[in-house]
Amino acid sequence: MEHHENLTFRSKLSKRIINTPSPAAKNTFFYIQETGVLMPEDAPASQRRDLESFLIVAVMAGSGELNIDGHPFKLTKGDCFFIDCRSVHYYKSSKDDPWELMWIHFNGSTSEQYYEYFLGQSENVFRPAFFDKVVSAISEIIDINSAKKPDAEILTSKLIVDILTLALSVNNTEGQYDTALKQKLAAVNSYIEDHFSEDLSLERISSEFYISKFYLTREYKKIYGKTIFQHIINCRINYGKQLLRFSDKSVEEIAHLCGFNDQSYFARQFKKSENLTCFSYRKMWRD
Repeated sequence: MEHHENLTFRSKLSKRIINTPSPAAKNTFFYIQETGVLMPEDAPASQRRDLESFLIVAVMAGSGELNIDGHPFKLTKGDCFFIDCRSVHYYKSSKDDPWELMWIHFNGSTSEQYYEYFLGQSENVFRPAFFDKVVSAISEIIDINSAKKPDAEILTSKLIVDILTLALSVNNTEGQYDTALKQKLAAVNSYIEDHFSEDLSLERISSEFYISKFYLTREYKKIYGKTIFQHIINCRINYGKQLLRFSDKSVEEIAHLCGFNDQSYFARQFKKSENLTCFSYRKMWRD
C-alpha cells in the first residue's frame, strides 16, 4: 500500500492522502483512492468526467455548488454529496463564503450497487441528520491511513460502509418527513402485510388511504427503499416459505394461499428471491 502527501496546499491544515490498494482490497473490500481535508484557502474549482471513482464530500464550513450531468445544487455547511465520478461533474467553492471540505474518493466491492440504491431514494446532495458521524468516519479514515496501520484496509472498508449506511438512511431519519405522511405510509405497510394474499392492487391501496397513486408510489419508495409491488411480493414469498417448511400442502395450494393466481408465476418469483426452487427449499429445510 502506498501513500503520497500533496505538499502544495497553502494551509497546513489541508491534507491529501493518495492510496494504492492491495490486490486483496481491490477484490474484496471498499477501498479509498484518495481522502483528505480542504481548507478555504485551498478550495479551487474541480471539473472531471470518466473517472473510475465514487466521491463523498462533507461541507464542514462555507458554501459552494455542485453540477452533475447538468443538474445544479447549492451546498452549505452540514450538506454532503455522493457522486459517480464517471459522470460529468463540476464543483466549486463560493468566492464570498469559501468552503472547508472533507472527502473520500473510493471504489471496490459493491460501490456501484450502493450508488444506484442511493439515487433510487435521494438526490446527489443530502443532509444527514448525523453529520458529525460522517465527519468522524472520514477523520478516522484519514488517521488510519496516515498511520499506515497493518489492518488499515479492513478498517477503512468498514468505515466506508458506515458512511454509506448514513447516506442510505438519510430519508429514514426523524425530521426528514412530515409525521402525518410517515404515519399514513406505516399504515399502508401494515395494510399490505394484513392483505397480501388478496387481490391487492395499487389502485385499491390508494383508494383505501385517499392518496394519489403517483404520490403514494414515490413517497413509499423514498421511505422504505422498495416499491409497494416489491413489498407485496416479499410478504407472499415469506408466507410461502412458512408453508413450505411447516405444512404438507402442494406448491399449487401454497401459491393460491399466498395470493398468486398462477403456480408458475409463484415458482418464478420464489426462485428469483431465494435462488432455489420451491421443492429444493422445502427439502433443504425439512430433511
